[in-house]
Amino acid sequence: MRVIFLIIGLFAATIASAQETVVSELSQDGVSITATFDGSEIFLFGAIKRDAPVNADAGKLDVIIEVSGPPTDTLVRQKERKVIIWVNADSVEMERAPSYYSIAATGPLEELVTESERSLRNLGLDYAVRVTDEADEEFREAVIRIHQDNGTYASEVTPVTLTEETLFTTKLAMPVNVVEGEYTVKTMLVRDQRVISTSTSTITVRKTGIEKWLYDLAHEQAFIYGLLSLAVALLAGWTASEIFRRIRG
Repeated sequence: MRVIFLIIGLFAATIASAQETVVSELSQDGVSITATFDGSEIFLFGAIKRDAPVNADAGKLDVIIEVSGPPTDTLVRQKERKVIIWVNADSVEMERAPSYYSIAATGPLEELVTESERSLRNLGLDYAVRVTDEADEEFREAVIRIHQDNGTYASEVTPVTLTEETLFTTKLAMPVNVVEGEYTVKTMLVRDQRVISTSTSTITVRKTGIEKWLYDLAHEQAFIYGLLSLAVALLAGWTASEIFRRIRG
């Protein structure tokens, strides 16, 4: 009899843990960087799918959306003053720090999930950007500060609107200085400060048009790119001098 009750209990627990699933969609899954690109805003919407009614005593439901750009290696140098000049002193290489990072949520991140859950999922800048040595903490803070000043790390949580614990919406802002690559959008459903379901999407950022042509030329035909840049500079100088000559004449 005890075995039967144990099996029923395990079965009921399995159903309870799997009864809520998050489903999300993006208004667009690609961003084109052109000569006139000044940033982009992507609309994200989603819903919570339920296989069974939620218990009345269930905890509050929340949604967290993490957007992470392609990881890059970043070298951070510390400046030190020697007599009257500043020189490079110590340096630390941050391995695979995200090139872009933002969080959208239904509330403050530290209130929605436990510290152990954040650590497990590398959720938030405290865990997304790490150093192996605690002595290098100031370098990690410098990387975060530089990215926040550039707008590539969001300094505040973007609000997520959750309606009747069923539908949710938010807007994801892509700044003008985003880099090319695959951006991971991870939507997490949270109840009782624990992630119970996850949905992952991808935004592809690519240069197009003349921006792509110039980028490819600079990296694949550096000599020709240098000659072209020189020719453009000479042409601009000659045009400016002609304009001034005609104005004076």
